[in-house]
Amino acid sequence: MSKKHPEGLFVIPPAQTDHIERKMFDISYVTPSPNGEVSPAQKLDLYWPAEGEGPFPVIISIHGGAFMIGDKRDIQLTPMLAGLKRGFAVASINYRMSGEAIFPALVHDVKAAIRWVRANAAQFLFDPDKIAVWGGSAGGYLALMAGVSAGIPELDDLSLGNPEQSARVQAVVDWFGPTDFLKMDAQLEASGFPQTPKSAHNGPNSPESLILGQQITQIPEVVQAANPETYIRPSLPPFLIQHGDQDDTVPYQQSVNMAAKLSAVLGLDKVTLEILPNARHGDPAFAHPHNVAKVLNFLDGVFSS
Repeated sequence: MSKKHPEGLFVIPPAQTDHIERKMFDISYVTPSPNGEVSPAQKLDLYWPAEGEGPFPVIISIHGGAFMIGDKRDIQLTPMLAGLKRGFAVASINYRMSGEAIFPALVHDVKAAIRWVRANAAQFLFDPDKIAVWGGSAGGYLALMAGVSAGIPELDDLSLGNPEQSARVQAVVDWFGPTDFLKMDAQLEASGFPQTPKSAHNGPNSPESLILGQQITQIPEVVQAANPETYIRPSLPPFLIQHGDQDDTVPYQQSVNMAAKLSAVLGLDKVTLEILPNARHGDPAFAHPHNVAKVLNFLDGVFSS
């Protein structure tokens, strides 16, 4: 169970990785700036299946935590590690959060990590043509952003490294990620979860306001720039989106609307939406082996087509 941090934030327990034989920790995925600075957050961990020399398709795991907490090695990684037994390599990444930098820095980081994976595919036994992103909550948001924003200049910072590589991914798995920040409070209220001044997403100290650098009600143009719906266009990869209908943190309508807009452009065959009945935010139902197998089946289907 999560414990409270002295500052009031939850500390997320670690994933169990001792049993994994082939792994590497704390690899920087960026090129140092001219003054040699690299954020401690711009690192990733790598895990490989117990046998084989690849090339392995890659799951890039993106942790959640309200854009302010969480870590690449915490328990949120556990479902992704199930992919090892199905022949996937896993790259679990950290990124700059709201205590360090504001949007779009975190998106820049995720895409720099994708480029690093592709640039180093031969050395690390990766298949550069089979890269999936998978995350929950804030990590789900970042998976969506990675999926929709390949080739969008303002959502890339090529100075972070490997500018010759594409940041395109071949599959996206989003678990209960937010999308349209300004609609969240009204949607939660419509579902019977009215927000208090302290919990309101529209508040000045909400996770969304902190990651965008200002109260979101004051910067609608930035909110639009941060909304993955803004970048929906043809030729995007397949998406699997799952959300619980009793989510009292990120309203399930966020995923319903995102999936509808994706389907309208990409076609129903490239977008799978599942609303899990009675599931709350971060519900154990998502990480249940049956559901994880469903996600891995989705990825297998994408990569085998």
